[in-house]
Amino acid sequence: MDKNTVIGFGLIAAIVIGFTLLNKPSQEDIKRQQRYSDSIALVQHQQIQQTKADSAKLAIAKDSLATTDTTKLAQKADAFGAFSASAFGEEKLYEIENEYLKIKISNKGGRIYSVQLKNYKTHDSLPLMLFDKDESSLNYIFSTNNNRVVNSADLYFEPVGEIIKDTQGNQTLTMRLKTTDPNAYMDFIYTIPAKDYMIKYNLKATGMNAVMPIATNSLELQWKSKIRQQEKGRKFEERYSAVHYKYSSDDEESLNASKDIEKTISNKLKWVAFKDQFFSSIFIADEDISSATLSSVVEKDVNNPYLKYYSADMILPFDPSGRMQSGFRFYFGPNQYKILNAYDKGVLSDQKLKLRSIVPLGWGIFGWINRFIIIPMFNVFSLFMSNFGIIILLMTIVIKMVLFPLTYKSYMSSAKMRVLKPEIDEINARIPSDKPMERQKATMDLYNKVGVSPMSGCLPMLLQMPILFAMFSFFPSSFELRQQSFLWAKDLSAYDSILHWSTNLPLIGNHLSLFCILMTVTSIISTKLNMATTPQATDQPGGEMMKWSMYLMPVMFFFMFNDYASGLSYYYFISSLITIAQTYAIRAFVDDKKILAQLHAKRNSKAPAKKSGFMERLEKMQRDQQKALQQKNKKR
Repeated sequence: MDKNTVIGFGLIAAIVIGFTLLNKPSQEDIKRQQRYSDSIALVQHQQIQQTKADSAKLAIAKDSLATTDTTKLAQKADAFGAFSASAFGEEKLYEIENEYLKIKISNKGGRIYSVQLKNYKTHDSLPLMLFDKDESSLNYIFSTNNNRVVNSADLYFEPVGEIIKDTQGNQTLTMRLKTTDPNAYMDFIYTIPAKDYMIKYNLKATGMNAVMPIATNSLELQWKSKIRQQEKGRKFEERYSAVHYKYSSDDEESLNASKDIEKTISNKLKWVAFKDQFFSSIFIADEDISSATLSSVVEKDVNNPYLKYYSADMILPFDPSGRMQSGFRFYFGPNQYKILNAYDKGVLSDQKLKLRSIVPLGWGIFGWINRFIIIPMFNVFSLFMSNFGIIILLMTIVIKMVLFPLTYKSYMSSAKMRVLKPEIDEINARIPSDKPMERQKATMDLYNKVGVSPMSGCLPMLLQMPILFAMFSFFPSSFELRQQSFLWAKDLSAYDSILHWSTNLPLIGNHLSLFCILMTVTSIISTKLNMATTPQATDQPGGEMMKWSMYLMPVMFFFMFNDYASGLSYYYFISSLITIAQTYAIRAFVDDKKILAQLHAKRNSKAPAKKSGFMERLEKMQRDQQKALQQKNKKR
C-alpha cells in the first residue's frame, strides 16, 4: 500500500467520525424520541385492549341473542299450540294452469296467491290479473284444545308430492298443514279442470279432532280482496262493481255499489261474489255457508289503481274428524251470461247456482225481455258475423220492425188529434177558460162522436218502453262488447271520447263522446218531428213549458250517457235515425184530408160510436166531478 492510499483512507475515516460526532442527538432529543415511542406503545396497547373488550361484548351479545331467539321461538311455538309444527318456514309459490287460468298458490296460508285470466287484457293492454300478492287474502281461524287461536295465514303448508295431472288434463295440487301430532293434519286440495273457469277446492281433515276442541263443527273464513280497475271508464266500472250473494233458498242480492256498507247475514248462503264490471271471483260452498258478514268500501281517490275493497267473514261447516270433507269451488272468470248460465244446465232446479244473476239485466219484465228475446237474438247474429257494430245495427232494425205497428198506430192517433185541432180551438174559443169542466165535456163529446181516444197514441208508446229500458240494462252488462271496436269507438263497452281534457268538469266529466252527441242530436230532431205531428196546447197553462221540456230531455240524456257504454249510445242513435225515417215514410203515405173525411163520416153515421174503456172511465169521472161541484154550490 503506498503513501497516498494510506492518506486517503485516513481522510475518509476522519470524515465519518466527524459527521457522526456532529449529528449525535442531544439529551433533549433522546427524551423527546422516548416520549414519542412511549405514546405509540400506549396507543397500540389501548387498541389491543379495546379489541379484546369488543370481542368479549360481541360474544356476550351473541349468547344473549341466541338466548332471546330461543325464548321467542319457544313463545311462538307455545302461541301456536299444536300448529307450532307449521309455524316456521319460507314462502314458496306453486303454479297450476289450464287453457283459461294461471293460478299461483302460496305455501304460506295454503292460499291462492294470484289469478291471471290468460285470454284477456286490461284496457291498457296489460295481462289481466284478478289479484296478485297481498291484493287478496284467505284466512281460516283455528282453535286448539289448549285454548290457542291460530290464523292459517301465519302457517306454512307443505305440498304433498308433485302436481298430479290426469288423462283429461285436470291438475291437482294438495297443500298439507301439519300439527305436532303426526296423525293429525289438514289438506287443502286444489283441482283445476283442463278447460274451465271453475276450480274445485276441498278441505280434508285427518284426525284434527285430536288437536281441536271437541265441539268444533265449523270454521271461520276471512276472505278479502282489492278490486283493480280493469276498464277504461272508472266511474262506469265502479257503478257496476259490487258484492253479490245468493241465499240457499232464495234469489241473489247485492250490497249497495255506491257507498261504504257492511251487512251481517244470519241466513244460509250458497255463494258470495266479489264482482267487478266484467270479471268476478266467486266463492261457492257445496254445503251452505252458515252465516256471513259482508262489506264493501269505495276507494275515494280516483287516481288509485283500486276501485273498492271487499271482505267476507263466513262461518263454514267443518268436520275435524275427517269423515266428511268440506267441498268448495272458486269461479275466476268473466261475467258472461252464457258462461255463467251454462253451470245450471242439466242441474235440478233446487241445486242451480244462478250465477247468471250477477249480470245486471234489469228487474222484472226488463230482465225477461233481455233473457228471452235480446240475448238469444244477439247470440244468433253472433254466429254469422264478428263485427259487433253491425250486429247492433241489425238488432236495432229488427226491433224497430217488430215495433212498427205500434209506431204506426201512435202516428195515426196523433194525426187524428191534429186534424181535429181546429174544432178543439173553436170549442176553447166558445167556452171561456173559467169553465174548464164544460170545455172538457165538449171536447170529450167531440172525441166520442168521431171515435177518437186521446190515450190511443200514448198506449203504443208505453208498450215500447220495456224494450228501451231492457236495452239500457243489456249494453252496459254485455261482456261480448268489451274491447270490441267499431268505427271510431275502440271499445263498445266504454265511452268513445273524441275530445279529452285533464280536469273533471261538473256533469260532463273530462271528455266528449261522439256517439252520445249523435244520439242527442237525432233525439232532438225526432222530438221536433213528433211535436210537429202532435197537436200542442201551448195556449193552455204550462203548455209552453211542456214544449220546452220535451227538448230539454235529450240534452239531459247527453250528460247522463256521456260516461256510458258507446254501444248503448250507438243503439239509441240508430234507433232515433230509424224513427225519423219511419216518420217521414208514414207522412208520405198518410193524407190528413182523408183522415178528417173519415172522422166526419163516422160522426154523421147513425150508428152509435163505440166507446173505449178509457173514454167511459173519463166520462164517469167528469160526471162525478160535476155532481160534486153542484153539491158544493148548493151548500153555499
